[in-house]
Amino acid sequence: MVGIPKYALYLGLAGVLPFAWGALTAYFPALSEWTTIMIGPRFVGPYLQLFYGAVILSFMSGVLWGFAIKTDGRQSAIGCTLSVVPALWAFFMTDGEPQTASLNLIAGFIGLLILDWYFWTSGQAPIWWMGLRLFLTGLVILCLIFGRIA
Repeated sequence: MVGIPKYALYLGLAGVLPFAWGALTAYFPALSEWTTIMIGPRFVGPYLQLFYGAVILSFMSGVLWGFAIKTDGRQSAIGCTLSVVPALWAFFMTDGEPQTASLNLIAGFIGLLILDWYFWTSGQAPIWWMGLRLFLTGLVILCLIFGRIA
């Protein structure tokens, strides 16, 4: 966690909140009911996690694309090609039954972490990138697991 800019850490943690909220509303019926009444059923349990998770995988595709276009030639072409994988995964693999879709979302975040590692080891991502990504991805996966087994 050393060297991670505070803004990146704080914004990353804020991005984990909907995953945590989804897990909490899956475990606590009163919180789920309150959320449904106050802001709607889309913001409860696995529905929130699946919808938001697909958005985040797509967002991360854009982040990786940004890393890839800073390079040239073959490395840039490989990076741009790899960067679209998380968005495509979210599009094709998070539909259907929530239990299966959440498992696919977990797999998508693990795959994203592998892509993060590729961009980091190739020097396209900042030096602090993997520390941040390991931490945030771990939190997201824990939230998805807890939301899935509730």
